[in-house]
Amino acid sequence: MDFSSRLLENAVHEISRLPGIGKRTALRMALYLLKQPEKTTTSIIKSLEEFRFNIILCQNCHNLSDTKICEICSNPRRDSSQICVVEDIRDVIAIENTNQYKGVYHVLNGIISPIDGIGPQDLFISSLIGKIKEGNIKEVIFAISPTMEGDTTIFYIYKKLKPYKVLISSIARGIPIGDELEYTDEVTLGRSILKRIPYEG
Repeated sequence: MDFSSRLLENAVHEISRLPGIGKRTALRMALYLLKQPEKTTTSIIKSLEEFRFNIILCQNCHNLSDTKICEICSNPRRDSSQICVVEDIRDVIAIENTNQYKGVYHVLNGIISPIDGIGPQDLFISSLIGKIKEGNIKEVIFAISPTMEGDTTIFYIYKKLKPYKVLISSIARGIPIGDELEYTDEVTLGRSILKRIPYEG
């Protein structure tokens, strides 16, 4: 793709580095932004800068947060004795959109995947076990995509939690095997949370 402007070429190159964005789409985006009022572009740039440099992980659940403890963990109306274990932040958003879950979360920040060089030590598993050891948790719900890596992760954590007196359950398999949780429709995901089943390992 030839460009008459180095500035346009640089903008297209940077935008096309985003996942799922090709050169043509990046070009359309760049030209669209160019036609917008200056304050619109400035607002986008400012929000991205604030997000990149000010966002932190919740000290309790590892969800993205503006403060040390996220809004979900600090909400007194949430059931803090019930923890839903998820792979990443996108799964928290997907489950919250169902309006069917009123407990708190624990974000692993990935799943065990030896082929990608990701082991248990790379995930937030030890902090989850620490919460269970404190004895205030009644139920741990696994809401992890039903893939081979997801099942491996669930089984690994299950073995770590088995010595403790805590109910361990998993979302119902209304989710097709191999599907990513974030792409599941809200009704199916909501029903899977409500109809969760005891995890037997």
